[in-house]
Amino acid sequence: MSRTECRILFCVAVLSSGVGVRDDRSMKWATAVGHVRRLAEQCVEMAELPSRYQPVPVSALWAVGDVLGDARDLDWVKVALSADLPVSEVPWFCPPDGAAQWSEATRLSKNPVGAWWRSAHAPVWNHRIVRPVLIWDRAGGVREDALAALRDGRGADLGQAAPTAEEFAARMVDELAVSRAALVARTADYDAKRWGRTRLEKIADPLFEASLGYLDVLEALPGR
Repeated sequence: MSRTECRILFCVAVLSSGVGVRDDRSMKWATAVGHVRRLAEQCVEMAELPSRYQPVPVSALWAVGDVLGDARDLDWVKVALSADLPVSEVPWFCPPDGAAQWSEATRLSKNPVGAWWRSAHAPVWNHRIVRPVLIWDRAGGVREDALAALRDGRGADLGQAAPTAEEFAARMVDELAVSRAALVARTADYDAKRWGRTRLEKIADPLFEASLGYLDVLEALPGR
């Protein structure tokens, strides 16, 4: 993982959880895969709760990035969490409402695990989520075959098929439109409330997240 990507992942993890997350110690491969398994188990438990007790309606957990590769020590585990929310409520780099509470309840915020939040109503993949592997979803439960593949260092064998160049370009255009809409809306919200009684971080953090997401997608747009 590049230094820039690690810093972005750390920043988003802190913003989504509300607490500090370590970023200076590596972990053994078995520990990394164990974090994925435990998060899948937590997803099962959360999904069994009445909907009113679920901070976010998470519907799927995906393994992403280095944990799909060869067995080795890792600094971070990366996952994607699909939520049954409209696409407009989960722009890139923007954790949905309730994400901090969900992260606390599942201990995601306590571990060296960075989560990309995604809407279940759009493809999970993009320029950073490359050929993800489904670990759990509400329909099929925990995928033991996927966890075994991760443990053996062959997770990439189960990854989603890579998109064509045309599919990738179209996906990024859609991603950018969602990110731009979020940036516009959160800029307006910040402008309307910054001199009011609302705590500044409550409007500044969402604006920062939308800005970071928009710039990240814009940079990855084909043809730039």
